[in-house]
Amino acid sequence: MPGFFEAISKTEHPPVKKHMVTIQGKTIEVSLEKKLEILRTGEDRFMLDGTTIKLKPVKKTKRRFPVLKDLDGDPYWIDTAKGFSWQTESE
Repeated sequence: MPGFFEAISKTEHPPVKKHMVTIQGKTIEVSLEKKLEILRTGEDRFMLDGTTIKLKPVKKTKRRFPVLKDLDGDPYWIDTAKGFSWQTESE
């Protein structure tokens, strides 16, 4: 098979796939895993910190959700001495 290996070495190899994301208007090359994470979470939830990509900090609310105390039966029909028990501060 004369010339076979020379012909193979001269052929062009397919280009390497580059994974790009757009954060804050800038297009950045990232790994496949990072791109999939960004696509799952959403590009708007990430920010640039220099050259690194970070999640934006999440704002915490001071709202509390009702916590039902002494619940033994159906959660939709509560029978307690005081009625509903609302949690306004952490216990």
